[in-house]
Amino acid sequence: MPIEIEKKYRLTEEQAESLRGRLNEAVGAPARGVEFEESTLYAGAGLAPSVRALRLRRVGGRAVLTLKERQPSADAIKHQREEEIGVSDAATTDAILRALGYAPALVYEKRRETWRLGDAEVVLDELPFGWFAEIEGDRDAILRAEQALGLDAAEAELRTYPTLTRERGARRGDLIEARFGGN
Repeated sequence: MPIEIEKKYRLTEEQAESLRGRLNEAVGAPARGVEFEESTLYAGAGLAPSVRALRLRRVGGRAVLTLKERQPSADAIKHQREEEIGVSDAATTDAILRALGYAPALVYEKRRETWRLGDAEVVLDELPFGWFAEIEGDRDAILRAEQALGLDAAEAELRTYPTLTRERGARRGDLIEARFGGN
């Protein structure tokens, strides 16, 4: 069972710009470009927002279906089961999920830049409700990257993007959305 280990930080726009500069210097190259992502999380049997989530993410012409199961912890470094599979047709995958009784519950958009720093992946995310950085890797790799980037004093964000979307998104019937350019 694949386990994702990550730490998330809430940033101001100025902190995000500064981090981007430190990353480009530390890695020696800019990010692999900015990717626009749209994530749809579903509600239905066997799913619970704070424990188990089913997500269909669209990135460019690609799509990924993900099951996440959060392991309870008060630690800022989070562990969760993450099973992912690439799907060739997001619209058909959505139709299959709906036919099985799952319904879109929330949608959020983000712009993501990604770097590799040692054994860690570092991402800078812009969402309609703010800027965030995530470091993913094993615990030691996360702490090394955090130290190298000066993030050890940054505010850890313990809430997930879906939780933040529920708190700050716009409700449209049974769907909650956080989109750029207004909701």
